[in-house]
Amino acid sequence: MTMREQRVTDTFVELADTLVAGFDTVEFLHTLTERCVELLDAETAGLLLADERGSLRLVAASTSETQLLELFQLQEEEGPCLECYRTGQVVTLPDASQVAGRWPRFTAMATELGFAGVHAIPMQLRTQVIGTLNLFRTHPNGLDDNDARLGKALVDVATIGLLSERAVRHQEMVTEQLQTALNSRVTIEQAKGVLAERHGVTTDQAFTAMRRHARSQSRRLGEVAGEIIVGEVDITVTDTANQRHVRP
Repeated sequence: MTMREQRVTDTFVELADTLVAGFDTVEFLHTLTERCVELLDAETAGLLLADERGSLRLVAASTSETQLLELFQLQEEEGPCLECYRTGQVVTLPDASQVAGRWPRFTAMATELGFAGVHAIPMQLRTQVIGTLNLFRTHPNGLDDNDARLGKALVDVATIGLLSERAVRHQEMVTEQLQTALNSRVTIEQAKGVLAERHGVTTDQAFTAMRRHARSQSRRLGEVAGEIIVGEVDITVTDTANQRHVRP
């Protein structure tokens, strides 16, 4: 077995393990985006999740540029990721410069941020679509068939994990779980800004430090974020650009 094959196997096991005590939905979805970037031919990934009203909201993004583009789609109500959610079908944008007429505002923003292509995969179980996993590429042409199939399989396993048989039988549990993840995201974004401003680092670096701390303490990301905002937790932030460590 090659190193990549082993990594793929480990990832499926990781994504399937959703019924452990203390399961953190936000951390789980960030892990999904990370593994897709590691294993597939994409530079970044974002994840949109539907709230209790069926409106998409951003839950995870691997970079600040991805976050900005995802939020822009939601604001403008235009783009491949929204179409993916509405149709329940994979939507591929191989080259943004060639389809400006289809999503003019989205393609203009994507190009400005340095993205050339998008591959959006629905998070779907049977007829229920709960969100989309979106892969962003800085070069044109879509994923090859192998990567496309692997990406769909990773998303399917993650979706089944979230919508387990227990949760399917009790829909209110699903709604509560997903709503908690969406609410936690607001707190996490605030905490990222607090750390970034406090230490003069990027929001991506601040988020990495926050996740590292939550994992080391076996705590939920949203709880740690809340403590950062009110000044109750002390976290080391590494500025990779300047190779320095600072503490609150």
